[in-house]
Amino acid sequence: MGTQVDEYLEAEVQQLLTDGRIAELGITVQRRENVLVLGGEVESVQRRDEICRQITTHFPEVEIACDIGITRAQAPSEVEEIS
Repeated sequence: MGTQVDEYLEAEVQQLLTDGRIAELGITVQRRENVLVLGGEVESVQRRDEICRQITTHFPEVEIACDIGITRAQAPSEVEEIS
């Protein structure tokens, strides 16, 4: 059984996201029942995985759902055909 997810825990996770080694201001934290959902977008899969790893390592007793997307930072390599 995990730790109770409340507004205090949500604020702690948000604080960890915005300072220190993570420093991501665009990541959101939402409570869904007893799960914290991380959302937003980052520039790479490696960055997303590192953020999720650090949060789950810092809060091992909390169920975390990592729903962070990847922003395409480069131009597409193919032409997109629109019909």
